[in-house]
Amino acid sequence: MSNYINPKNHFLDFRELLLLLTRNRQLTLEMAKREISERYMGQILGTFWAIGHPLFIMAVFVFIFAYVFKMKIGGNLPSQLDYTTYLLSGLIPWMCFQESMSKGVTVILVNANLVKQVVFPIEILPVKGVLASLVTMLLMMAILVIYVLVTHHYLPFSYALLPVLIFFQFLAMAGVCFIFSSVGTYFRDLKDVIQVFNFAGIYMIPIFYLPAQVPGKLKLLLYANPFSYMIWCYQDVLYFGRVEHRWAWVVFISSSVVIFYAGYRIFRKLKIMFGNVL
Repeated sequence: MSNYINPKNHFLDFRELLLLLTRNRQLTLEMAKREISERYMGQILGTFWAIGHPLFIMAVFVFIFAYVFKMKIGGNLPSQLDYTTYLLSGLIPWMCFQESMSKGVTVILVNANLVKQVVFPIEILPVKGVLASLVTMLLMMAILVIYVLVTHHYLPFSYALLPVLIFFQFLAMAGVCFIFSSVGTYFRDLKDVIQVFNFAGIYMIPIFYLPAQVPGKLKLLLYANPFSYMIWCYQDVLYFGRVEHRWAWVVFISSSVVIFYAGYRIFRKLKIMFGNVL
């Protein structure tokens, strides 16, 4: 029991994780690059789909909500940017997160041959999938930046905070993938649960609407959803141009570090039996 409340033990475990990732950074980067290149290998349009697929999804959502439903962000919000920017500022990080969860839950199963090798550092398997997802996200962010420059002819100074958000999103995604990859190795149904959540989850976070538009008691579900805080931080940077949701930054940054560390602890505890269930 004392091992769980001793701050020194937590510090040593966290240091161990950072050293492991640093020591194997080259291998992790190479595996992430190979995952990206192999995903579209043999296809006629090749790596075009790395951009084309998420770009098509973004275009569909913008068309439906901005042009068909004619959604608008009105009122006295301190921003001169449009609804499309508001939508994409939340949609892009969410698409990245859900992609990493979908891949992370089966990453141990699909790499069983590597897992069974005693000398292979299997901790990098969830991380390389996260890095591959972030590459697509960076491309989508570049498109959003170009859109804002073309339509509004300027970028808010808050865009300089994007690297900070991406770093903490990486920590959160890596931690979640540590958990899902280890638990999913024992409970194969978890991948189906994640698929359902990814489908419904997009409507349970403030991507298409403002919290003020959510009826009464349903707002509790919005504030209870940890993904909402990440979305609010991105909206602050990309849409509002200021730190509009200060408490969201505190929750998102602190929870990202906690999830990153807790995910590794769970992964390390469960990995000793991977060979018996693969």
